[in-house]
Amino acid sequence: MATVKSDIEIARSATKKTILEIGATIGIPPEHLVPYGHDKAKLSAEFIRSKKEGKNGKLILVTAVSPTPAGEGKTTTTVGLGDGLNRIGKKAIVCIREASLGPCFGTKGGAAGGGYAQVIPMEDINLHFTGDFHAITSAHNLLAAMIDNHIYWGNDLNIDTRRITWRRVMDMNDRALRGIASSLGGVANGFPRESGFDITVASEVMAILCLAVDLADLEKRLGDIIIGYRFDRSPVYARDLKADKAMAVLLKDAIQPNLVQTLENNPAFVHGGPFANIAHGCNSVVATTTALKLADFVVTEAGFGADLGAEKFFDIKCRKAGLKPAAAVIVATVRAMKMHGGVAKVDLGEENVVAVKSGCANLGRHMENVRQFGVPVIVAINHFTADTDAEIEAVKAFVAAHGAEAVLCKHWAHGSAGIEELAQKVSALAEGGSAQFSPLYEDELSLFDKIETIVKRIYRGAEADADASVRDQLRRWEEAGYGHLPVCMAKTQYSFSTNPDLRGAPVNHVVHVREVRLSAGAGFVVAICGEIMTMPGLPKSPSAERIHLNADGLIEGLF
Repeated sequence: MATVKSDIEIARSATKKTILEIGATIGIPPEHLVPYGHDKAKLSAEFIRSKKEGKNGKLILVTAVSPTPAGEGKTTTTVGLGDGLNRIGKKAIVCIREASLGPCFGTKGGAAGGGYAQVIPMEDINLHFTGDFHAITSAHNLLAAMIDNHIYWGNDLNIDTRRITWRRVMDMNDRALRGIASSLGGVANGFPRESGFDITVASEVMAILCLAVDLADLEKRLGDIIIGYRFDRSPVYARDLKADKAMAVLLKDAIQPNLVQTLENNPAFVHGGPFANIAHGCNSVVATTTALKLADFVVTEAGFGADLGAEKFFDIKCRKAGLKPAAAVIVATVRAMKMHGGVAKVDLGEENVVAVKSGCANLGRHMENVRQFGVPVIVAINHFTADTDAEIEAVKAFVAAHGAEAVLCKHWAHGSAGIEELAQKVSALAEGGSAQFSPLYEDELSLFDKIETIVKRIYRGAEADADASVRDQLRRWEEAGYGHLPVCMAKTQYSFSTNPDLRGAPVNHVVHVREVRLSAGAGFVVAICGEIMTMPGLPKSPSAERIHLNADGLIEGLF
């Protein structure tokens, strides 16, 4: 039996073109690429400005069912579909997010795809890449340092240290830092207070970088960050501390999209990386809008299931950037359907058509939800070798009964050749012009009503529940002029409810909003629901235990 190569082995054996060659295929002159080695580069701001006008290509969103430990392969399908569209003669660019170090060394792994549908260089993309996340971490923590420094030197802004909302960040899963006491050790170290860390991908600076349209917009949004409140309850902004301009300096290169290539030497922009369970879960607006000027089709993803990533893609990113998606692909696997149907992970290798049919309720819910935004849907069945014909047919029959089509995709094993049928059908669907996109709610709706709209229409919950203090906070923000902002739901990705163990398509559950945070610079209000953490922890046996350098100095264990 042939040995199956690991993702990193496949990526390492790829035949790469120089990044200047890749840029040339989509009309980027070499002088507008800033190479980071031979196989990755940043796109110049001048070139991006030159492409502001002109016709847009078709925007395709790839989303998925609620994730399971069995794996769904959303990024893999995004990359595979981009290759597939190029294979059938379309000019396509892939736009995905950068990988956070936390998941790479934790449980989830990287964000470069898998099998024969990957973006490369895989090791670089999953580790330090071009330094964007380090720049975001530094800019965020510069602001944190300037807050404590201002207080130390007399607190001219009258900041109430009990009401500082700006925490620190790092790009690693570290539960020990969720709650900390800072400035201990005496007078020389400042005034002790409680604080904490979030993971970098949950930082408002990350969200700002991914929603800003250029450097001027970036700097303005950074200045709009509210770091806390004075004793009279008035907000203190980053610009009050004179931090915004220095933060923008740290981010001047990070805001430029990164160009890499797929295994089949097709162009891909990999830029930005907000998590979809605690942030808005989409790659940068700059990368997406630029790609739309350079290609017939842009294939992008939104994190986790459609209830999180797709909802935020539509209600936050598309709303703010004026994007109009032409079609959506929902990725599903037979394995995931069985898990949503009640099968344990250890039993997934056994045929169970009954469980597949039961679990398809989760897929159906996501299909209905995406259609609420006026976007036509097609389902990609990401193939695993243990899938049986009867199980595959059960998924296809379910999708057909719900007025759409499911296509079996074998891109993991065969690259673009294994996803050609989906590429043809997505192309036809997008060019058919049936999309009538509109967000789920209007800007004028109250903040809590926006939260409840998502809970009822997307999660199918009975209601959103929140303490009086949370509701009062939302009302104060509305009075301060922030009521028009969209909401960004932070909750478990594993269920429509806030209970990660409640799979399938639950109804009439209550979604408890335990905390709300105003991201005034990014332009949304975060509603933190259930037990979700903005600083993840490592599992009992993290991937870090198995990642190492071999005798040749090559990385092993990264996936």
